[in-house]
Amino acid sequence: MSGRVILSLAIHNHQPVGNFAHVFEAAYQQAYLPMADALARHPGIRVGLHYSGPLLDWLAQSHPDFFPRLRALVARDQVEVLTGGYDEPILAIIPDADKVGQIRKLTAYVQRQLGTRARGLWLAERVWEPHLPKPIAQAGAEYTIVDDTHFLAAGLSDQDLAGYFVTEEDGALLKIFPSLKRLRYLIPWQPPDEVLGYLRAAEAAPGADAPVLLMGDDGEKFGLWPGTYALCWERGWIETFFSAVEAASDWLTVLPPGEAAQRPSEGRVYLPTASYDEMMEWVLPPDRAVEFSEITHRLADRGDPAVRYLRGGFWRQFLVKYPEINTMHKRMLRVSRKVHAMRAGPRRTQALEDLWAGQCNEPYWHGVFGGIYLPHIRRATFGHLIAAEALADRGRAAGTEQADLDGNGAPEVELASPAMVITADPQGGGGVVEWQWRAARVNLANVLSRRPEAYHRQLQQRPAVESSTPGVETIHSTRMRVKEPGLERLLIYDRYRRASFLDHVLAPDATAEAFARGEYQELGTFVTGPYEPTLTRAASGVAVALVRTGSVTVAGRSLLLRVEKQLAVSRRAPELTASYRLHNPGKERLAVRFGVETVWAVTDPASQILIDERSAPAREIAMVPLAGVVRFTDWGWPAAVSLRLPPGEVWLHPLETVSNSEAGFERIFQGVVCLCLWDVTLQPQESWKAALQCVLGEGISV
Repeated sequence: MSGRVILSLAIHNHQPVGNFAHVFEAAYQQAYLPMADALARHPGIRVGLHYSGPLLDWLAQSHPDFFPRLRALVARDQVEVLTGGYDEPILAIIPDADKVGQIRKLTAYVQRQLGTRARGLWLAERVWEPHLPKPIAQAGAEYTIVDDTHFLAAGLSDQDLAGYFVTEEDGALLKIFPSLKRLRYLIPWQPPDEVLGYLRAAEAAPGADAPVLLMGDDGEKFGLWPGTYALCWERGWIETFFSAVEAASDWLTVLPPGEAAQRPSEGRVYLPTASYDEMMEWVLPPDRAVEFSEITHRLADRGDPAVRYLRGGFWRQFLVKYPEINTMHKRMLRVSRKVHAMRAGPRRTQALEDLWAGQCNEPYWHGVFGGIYLPHIRRATFGHLIAAEALADRGRAAGTEQADLDGNGAPEVELASPAMVITADPQGGGGVVEWQWRAARVNLANVLSRRPEAYHRQLQQRPAVESSTPGVETIHSTRMRVKEPGLERLLIYDRYRRASFLDHVLAPDATAEAFARGEYQELGTFVTGPYEPTLTRAASGVAVALVRTGSVTVAGRSLLLRVEKQLAVSRRAPELTASYRLHNPGKERLAVRFGVETVWAVTDPASQILIDERSAPAREIAMVPLAGVVRFTDWGWPAAVSLRLPPGEVWLHPLETVSNSEAGFERIFQGVVCLCLWDVTLQPQESWKAALQCVLGEGISV
């Protein structure tokens, strides 16, 4: 192949577990099917294709006729099919047994349905950690693809990246290709002639080995991303590009990655932890992300070689940046241990299926593709984890656990029954951060707190951008689009992680509107203060007592208040009771406006919440001066959830965030906050008691 260039393309096609059916269908019609048809018209274009398990499952049900098309491309040796984790997990953060199991599952599926053995592995989000070669090799994969960023961080130059390298862990070998950023940015955004010009410039000198230039990227950018269907198919970018590549066969050879991997390697390499450039920027705290982006662009614009030595953050910091992700991740790890301890059989097989579906990567990070910000994706993930754990726990009685469940060095508390599982964080105001309704496969506390994002600065600086800005959008674009005007008014940030049974002491003039916007005065030290936990058992169920003696600011003076709350889960019924006792340990009269906050993972913004018999739209702020019961419903719930309280004031407000995506800025409905309030006056050494009872799906069998 003297004097030639080898182009290798790997196209990754994926939709996450729990995504809407209409999104799957749009991706199929606009990207996956047109690409398969284009390949059929151009037999000289030989590529690697990867389809994730969730997408294959949907195709099998909705478009089974797609498989004969794919089998025909495989049979004529035009398409190589790649494996990967079946449910597209971030391999680095799941247990090794699940890494190997997920890869082998997809490999077996490809062999069974398409008649070919997958030798290459698509690495989800190209998240690389040095321990990965061993489990990947154990699962039977021979090579994988990461970004050139990974190699540059190891000290290689752009000129070195003309093929694959070999790495290892504990003697387990893995071939590893760099995917070239320049090709990712050219295809399909620039004219095909410019792409071929870039490839021609890499042509080897006579007698030298032909360089292998590889691009691995998302299939959705060929039709699903905004503007790309018109670009790729209506205006014929793909047709023109494929024809131009075939016409250049005198100097350009197109090989699937697996065939390129049969050539000699470029040598041995050990890569540091990395993902693609954008991901390593997204994981940084907002201020650092803005700073990093400004520095990187400034150096790049002036051609400063120092830019090549800049790297963003470490992918696992998403578990710190978003505590909600960490809660999900640590639940997944506990469920994995339980499932792998089950006896072999159909129940364990089903539990593994649900566990692996609960490892799908999207809700474990956030960039411009939604991720943790998408409630329906979080809901699906928790739903599968809850289902897997319920199978593993079948036949077990109610139980309690006090341990470091979230990996922060301090103990949390778990209460479990056949009907529900709750996790309380004593260090975080004694709040309930996870509340599984097992019958409904719903985590009732599955909301997302409102927090600043680096991209919010674009809205704050340019709030009047038109929502119809034309053009092709990519994750690399600087153009800003908004889906509705006025989104900058929704940039409200919470002072604490939203959870249930958090305790407030509010100023007398606080209003529901001010509370919703975070513009109220907190007079107590209980919302984020540590509580002392004590586990208890009773014939009727399991409970934890949480106690804190904190302070309350009254007329500029600090007075003591003791808050005792017991969270009790019934052994037999789907009920949770929160019993409160406020005690004045001081020598002065104490008058407080005491509130108990609960959060509800209502995902449908059109839901109606009932306060007694009054209807309150979920997307509106509501205030009822006196009420005794609040009922929450959502799509897919088998029945309502009732919150019964001693007659008191009830405030409701929506949790809405502003997120960026390839389609533009949008508001996302994350759930509902309910605050129950009472005016409490305590003489010295006097106490006040109240109990809130939560009933999940009254009349529904668990």
